[in-house]
Formats: sequence, structure tokens, C-alpha cells
Amino acid sequence: MDTHGNGTGAQALRPHAEDAFAHELKALAAADDRPRPPRWNLSPWAVATYLLGGTLPDGTAVTPKYVGPRRIVEVAVSTLATDRALLLLGVPGTAKTWVSEHLAAAVSGDSTLLVQGTAGTPEEAVRYGWDYARLLARGPGREALVPSPVMRAMAEGATVRVEELTRIPADVQDSLITILSEKTLPIPELGQEVQAVRGFNLIATANDRDRGVNDLSSALRRRFNTVVLPLPATADAEVDIVARRVDQLGRALDLPPAPDALAEIRRVVTVFRELREGVTGDGRTKVKTPSGTLSTAEAISVVTHGLALAAHFGDGVLRPSDVAAGILGAVVRDPAGDRVVWQEYLEAVVRERDGWQDFYRACREVAP
Repeated sequence: MDTHGNGTGAQALRPHAEDAFAHELKALAAADDRPRPPRWNLSPWAVATYLLGGTLPDGTAVTPKYVGPRRIVEVAVSTLATDRALLLLGVPGTAKTWVSEHLAAAVSGDSTLLVQGTAGTPEEAVRYGWDYARLLARGPGREALVPSPVMRAMAEGATVRVEELTRIPADVQDSLITILSEKTLPIPELGQEVQAVRGFNLIATANDRDRGVNDLSSALRRRFNTVVLPLPATADAEVDIVARRVDQLGRALDLPPAPDALAEIRRVVTVFRELREGVTGDGRTKVKTPSGTLSTAEAISVVTHGLALAAHFGDGVLRPSDVAAGILGAVVRDPAGDRVVWQEYLEAVVRERDGWQDFYRACREVAP
């Protein structure tokens, strides 16, 4: 069965990392002559190159998947090469899911072994479940057992991902302790166990601002090596991230390239950073911060939506009027408090800024 396809031959709206960047992974594998851990598709050096970007000896350009400190990626990759699990921690929008997907794609060639954490995630999603029709017909046996993504990764020596770990109930979280410490998954109903083969590891993500449903127990946290993904350090770095992802999303959505979009991208990033940090870029004016996170991911969404507006209802040029409504929606999450924050920012900062008059008028037009 093709686990990466939909069976219809139709193009996926959002291909998995190993499919979208298959040519880069293939070129890296061909050029990679360094030692590879058991069952890894690439060496740790090649995995880091895939994440950070570079040019291979044959001229293949590897696009950066993560723009940030190189050491963060190196620590994450080296963790996966040991027997310790990896926890990617950070505020919303710091590319935790994006990084975990690309790490799994580069290491195992499969990013689809995934447990999505929610308040209702059952223990079966981490351990195993049962096919009750077979269970009733034939009694308990391995053929009636439905393996979780974690169990499959253990058996295959692959990388499994657990998203939003702190949203999972505490008792379900703790079912990972034996798996991560003993590298075994007991099946007491059958008097059996599944032992992890070499190559198995786990990548989890968690938000440090959104505390989630349950904090990690100290016993579980000790099983992880924690890597904190920071927000982009500079405006230029964030603009680069947004521009790259918007270009990728635009091509996936068949949106025509927008000329001179970089100016509006920089404006969106500037607004988000100033409201997020509570001070203007020049450090002269303090501003109130809204309740939302105003993450890089939200900036990407605002610009992508603006490009769609410009392409379908404008002349294809990204203008302030195309991003104004998206910015308003991102900033004003609390209709009472956030509206005041936004209005004060518009009047005290945007209206007085040279070259921002069109943006000011566009924001005033969509203001509630």
C-alpha cells in the first residue's frame, strides 16, 4: 500500500517532506560518504545539511528548511543518533512541527509515523489497540492487535513524531516512560513485548507558552534531551523565513508570483515583531502587546492570504489593502483588550511612520 499517496493519482495539497524534497534527499544520499547510524538514510552531517541548506559537489542546491542557529540543528540531530528522545520546545510558531517533520524525513525517509497530541488522545494512540471484530472471532492474538505509530517505529527502527506532547493526558504521557527508558513495549494481554530495533527514536514537540493540558512528569522529562527553538533573532532573518515559506506555499497553491512582495512581507514582520516585543524597532516607542502570539507562522499565513487576494481580486501586486485584514485578525483575538492595543499602535506608530500612509489607511478601513 502506498502510504504517501491518496490512491487517485491526484496531486497532494501538502506533500510530505520526503516527497516534496525527494530530489534533495536523493542528491544528499548520493553525495553522502560519512558514517550513518543504523537504519538512517543519511549521515548526521547530511541530515544537518538538509535542514540548514547548502550546495553539494554536483551543484545541487539544498534549500534551508530551518533558518536559525546551526548549533540547534546539530544538537537535535546528534540527539537522535543516541538512545535519548528529542523534545523540541518553543513558543507557538517557532517551526517545531516543521523541524520534526524534516528531521524524520531525512533520518528515516518517512515523516508519517505521527501521534497528534490532544486532550482526548487515548493510550492506544501511543501503545496499541485492538481490531475487535478479529478479537471476537479468533480471540486475542497478534493478528488482532492494531499497532500505534510508536509500536511501528519500534519494530521498523524508524523515527516517530509526537506533536503537542503536553496536551496529552498525564497517564497517556507516562506510557512513554517504559518505551523510552527500556526500549520495549509490553503486551500483557498476550504475554509478549515489542523490543525497539536499532534506529528507533522519538521526536516530541511542546509549547512553552501554552502550558497545555498537563506538564511533563519529571520521570518523562528525564527521558528527553530538550532543544529550545527560539523566535527569529533579527527582522531580516524573520523576513527571510516568511519569504521562503510564502514562495513554497504560493507555488503549491498555484498562485502567480507577486512582484515586489518583499516590501509588504517586511512590513508584516515589522508589525508583528514590534507588537510581540512591546517596543518599536528603533527602541524609541513602547507599545502594548496583544494577547496573541503573533508568530512567524501567523505572518506566513497573513502574507499567503494577501497573495491570494491580490491574485484573484486585484492586479497581482501585493498591496497594504491585501494584508490589512489578515493582520487585524491575527492581532485582535480578544475583541475588548486587543482592539485597544491595535488602535493605539495604529495611531501612535503607523500613522507617524514615513511611507506607511497607505498601510495606515488600509488598516483604518478594515478596523471594526
